[in-house]
Amino acid sequence: MNKHNKILFPLSGLDRSVRQYLLITFNYWNFTITDGALRMLVVLHFHQLGYTPLEVAALFLFYEFFGVVTNLTGGWLGARLGLNRTMNIGLGMQIVALGMLTAPASLLSVPWVMAAQALSGIAKDLNKMSAKSSIKMLVKDGGQGKLYQWIAVLTGSKNALKGLGFFVGGLLLALVGFQFAMVIMALVLAAVLTLSLGMLDQDIGKAKAKAKFTEIFSKSGPINILSAARMFLFGARDIWFVIALPIYLGSTFGWSSEQVGGFLALWVIGYGFVQGIAPKITGQNSDGRSAMIWAAGLAVITAVVAYGVQSGWNPQFVIVAGLLLFGAVFAINSSLHSYLIVAYAREDGVSMDVGFYYMANAMGRLIGTVLSGWLFQMSGLVFCLWVSAGFVAAAALISVKLPQQKASTEQ
Repeated sequence: MNKHNKILFPLSGLDRSVRQYLLITFNYWNFTITDGALRMLVVLHFHQLGYTPLEVAALFLFYEFFGVVTNLTGGWLGARLGLNRTMNIGLGMQIVALGMLTAPASLLSVPWVMAAQALSGIAKDLNKMSAKSSIKMLVKDGGQGKLYQWIAVLTGSKNALKGLGFFVGGLLLALVGFQFAMVIMALVLAAVLTLSLGMLDQDIGKAKAKAKFTEIFSKSGPINILSAARMFLFGARDIWFVIALPIYLGSTFGWSSEQVGGFLALWVIGYGFVQGIAPKITGQNSDGRSAMIWAAGLAVITAVVAYGVQSGWNPQFVIVAGLLLFGAVFAINSSLHSYLIVAYAREDGVSMDVGFYYMANAMGRLIGTVLSGWLFQMSGLVFCLWVSAGFVAAAALISVKLPQQKASTEQ
């Protein structure tokens, strides 16, 4: 290839696996920014319209419910169609969901918004399952340390950009309003989809044997245990983070939508950064015991924050500082889980194992989202925190049963 072409196509000189990894990551990054922005826009916009916390949570009910369904069936689709196709289908569906929300405010009824959120939930989990599963196919056998690093970077960067999406959502709401924000994000994703259709490898992750629908439920003990721990872990986060915290910061501390979006953005960016460096903190030979220890530590942190707020120890400082510490330790837990599931998964039909695991992840988010609105409306933020601590403790207890040896040995 001549010098001119190398300038026009800078990725062409890279190793194929690295080139595909970068393309998948770019695709995932752009989707994630719009996903984070959309969540913040919906929470803040509809709270400003006078919706109660439980009503705002209800808007996300289908988003999380269809995430459960998508992860359960999306892995099967990925194994049959190829992960490139499921990733691009996810992008297309997100564009449609954003288009639905460009309707005038008078037409944005609760059922309409819930339907758009349902499409967005399907799109997000198709995209995430496809991205995480694809990396398994790009790392050669025996490269478990590299696998952990690549998964950590993808997961960490995704969450950092989701944090950026929170900020973008709050900023767009202030600058251009709800409808124009949807138009801008839909146009960006349309450009990304065009690039993805042209450059992503065909049939990546497509199973050699024809995947049966009855195989969507995992028969692997370690994957089932890890999935149960994941459900409680993410339920614990969303119980206080998704609905309760943004509304609490605005209603109790008087923060503006830009301040709420900006703070949560910085939190998630920092959370993503810690995820990206998790292998340096936990060691590349981490196993199920590591997941149990870090979950136990997170349970203690959450309980201390709950007690501090309940006791009136300068609630604003305790919540802000506690949230930062919670985020750092939660990020390590999440990164460990994301690595272990890809390491435990079968190579042929990897998307089915990963899809089952992320089904449990989505179930945790669904439970956490509903509880976040309901518990906050009934009993306030402190009770949300105590229930969150109980969920993390459950994740730690379940993780005791995970294999306590290197994932590479497990393979």
